[in-house]
Amino acid sequence: SIPLGKGFVDFTLREPLGVSAQIVPWNYPLRLASRGLAPALACGNTVVAKPAAEAGLSIVRLAELAGEAGCPLGVFNVVTGGRDTGAAIAAHPGINHITFTGSVPTGIAIMKAAADNVVPVTLELGGKSPNIIFADADLERAAASSASTLMQNSAQTCTAPTRLLLERSAHDRFVDLLAQRIRTIKMGRGLDNPDMGPVVSERQMNRVLGYLNAAARNGATAVTGGGRSTSRELANGYFIEPTLLDHVARGSVLEQEEIFGPVLTVTTFESVDEAIAVANGTPYGLVTGIWTRDLTKALMAATAIKSGQVRINAYSVEGSIGLPFGGYKRSGFGREQGVEALANYTQIKNVMINFG
Repeated sequence: SIPLGKGFVDFTLREPLGVSAQIVPWNYPLRLASRGLAPALACGNTVVAKPAAEAGLSIVRLAELAGEAGCPLGVFNVVTGGRDTGAAIAAHPGINHITFTGSVPTGIAIMKAAADNVVPVTLELGGKSPNIIFADADLERAAASSASTLMQNSAQTCTAPTRLLLERSAHDRFVDLLAQRIRTIKMGRGLDNPDMGPVVSERQMNRVLGYLNAAARNGATAVTGGGRSTSRELANGYFIEPTLLDHVARGSVLEQEEIFGPVLTVTTFESVDEAIAVANGTPYGLVTGIWTRDLTKALMAATAIKSGQVRINAYSVEGSIGLPFGGYKRSGFGREQGVEALANYTQIKNVMINFG
């Protein structure tokens, strides 16, 4: 209610947008579909979901389960297909909202399609997340966290903190700790419960190997890994060795572009200001990790870094689905998860009444 004076009553409503198109990537299909589906339906919308061609079955099954649970026909719909299907959905005049998670070029194409129908979009795009390790940090914990980054989905994660920024005085010690942990990672088929599995496809494997070839040409040093697995058991799969690249040049493709595979890059800094500048030195701004025992320093960096989330002295935490999530710069806009997500799926109506 908004006070307007004697004889007037004014209030604001949030109403559903209508049909929400949700184009979901292959890396976490069930989780990413659910985080958009839940608030969309809770706000009174219907959903048309388009899973990636590489990983569509879990979302199809989710729709089947929704139907078995009593979800009315037409409320949660799944359309399978590839790029052409996604483009047709984005351009359809019956769509009232689009949620997309994926690459920057595809996100731009979806924005252009949505513009023709003046449809709002929520975009969660690429990331090149920095992980800033100060010399006063708990280096053992930071190294353990960094190694787990490689193991989770073979670092095929938009939030993966694959860009390590090390305070120079801690460089040698941290690289040694991290390399020891990486060398213990066991690769294998997902059904065998390994530490790390393959990348999603031959195309993705070749993309990552292309970056690793560029590393050798540009003077980076492979402390661990550096190529395709040479294990006889894994020879027919898309397995890439967990890789730690040291001495990565600032501004190089390795430091600027999202590799989307099990590759960590290392650069160094001398001061807090330099760490902030390097962290902000890519087109992306999704998540940042900061490791230090000095909370004042951590908060100063957190406020200066252009990133949708900043995680201090821990990178992964249970319950993070409730935290608002989204990017700065070319990492997108709008927020998924948490109460903030409801704004994506509603429109505001103001009602004024004159009783005079």
